[in-house]
Amino acid sequence: MDSLREQWLILISTPVYFIIIGLELLLSHISHRKAYTFKDSLTNLYLMLFNAGIDAAFRLVYLVILQYFFLRAVTHWQNAFAYWLILLLAEDFLYYWLHRFDHEIRFFWATHVTHHSSQQLNFSVGFRSSVFQPLYRFIYFIPLAWIGFKPLDIVFMYSATQIWGIFVHTEMVHKMGWLEYILITPSHHRVHHASNAKYLDKNMGMFLVLWDKLFGTFQEELPAENYQPIKYGLTKNIEKPNAVTIVFHEWKQMWKDVFQKDITLRQRLGYLFGPPGYSHDGSRQTSKEMQAAENGESSSGFVPDTPNAVLG
Repeated sequence: MDSLREQWLILISTPVYFIIIGLELLLSHISHRKAYTFKDSLTNLYLMLFNAGIDAAFRLVYLVILQYFFLRAVTHWQNAFAYWLILLLAEDFLYYWLHRFDHEIRFFWATHVTHHSSQQLNFSVGFRSSVFQPLYRFIYFIPLAWIGFKPLDIVFMYSATQIWGIFVHTEMVHKMGWLEYILITPSHHRVHHASNAKYLDKNMGMFLVLWDKLFGTFQEELPAENYQPIKYGLTKNIEKPNAVTIVFHEWKQMWKDVFQKDITLRQRLGYLFGPPGYSHDGSRQTSKEMQAAENGESSSGFVPDTPNAVLG
């Protein structure tokens, strides 16, 4: 029954994806906006297929692990409404932290960066997956199994909220009225995909905007006249994007940084588990340092690890 529920979800959502992408293509053509390119859309497709292949190959492993904790659950739910409501809230809460750590810890950013590598924003970018995320994503959801949620129900809820996560990748929807105060909307998610300093590492939620407002990562989309037009992509975009560089470029750079000569173990760990943009000599900037520089402030507490370093 649980696997059948997920199959129905796929069957219902797939034609909807084709319809909304088709409509977005049509509307962007009519309005003379280049929302799609063939190369970028093809990239989104093969990254989705890579991710789906890894997820399918690894699914039995993570379901067995989740089942192990479910069989030792400390809670047994009796009320079906409470079961599904709490599962939605708890899954969305844990996804927020998964997504936030993917942005704030370079080791995980090396995987998640693929999703942010497009310099466009359209519905197809929602399929531009973090290829290796299925190998560790389930770890965040172990507490759900331990408090009595069935592993396949956890997977179903993640898939259901992921559908909304696809829909918010668009420039065609501006504001959604009162829903802006409840849900992650296209406006909120445009901020998330922007490479402008003020917008970096903001709006991490998948479904509810509550967690961003609660934990200080919310940023409203500002009118272009009050700030800057949104620029999508990375703060330094990939020079020659292809199937290999898009997936592995950050891993390659991280390897070089960690094993460079004449740095300490602490500095090596900083390059591995510190925030993206960490440098032991101040030659690069993290998102917080970029935001502080934009605001005319000193970088937030950063002290170079070498005495002769100059802050970037």
